[in-house]
Amino acid sequence: MNVLIYTKQKCPNCTSAKQLLKSKGLMYVERDVEANPALLEDLPVRQMPQIFIDGQRVGGLAGLIEALK
Repeated sequence: MNVLIYTKQKCPNCTSAKQLLKSKGLMYVERDVEANPALLEDLPVRQMPQIFIDGQRVGGLAGLIEALK
């Protein structure tokens, strides 16, 4: 499973999503949109986190929770 998560600093849902992935033993690639604002051009929405599993957008924290069920 390939997980890509777009995050912002000081984002509580971003932190929760990363903690959830770690608790499940899932590795992920994190991309900080504040460190690299050009990343926002590739995203359909500006709300963070934005999570993709195997290239498929699952949305934010709620979408991740649903996808992991």
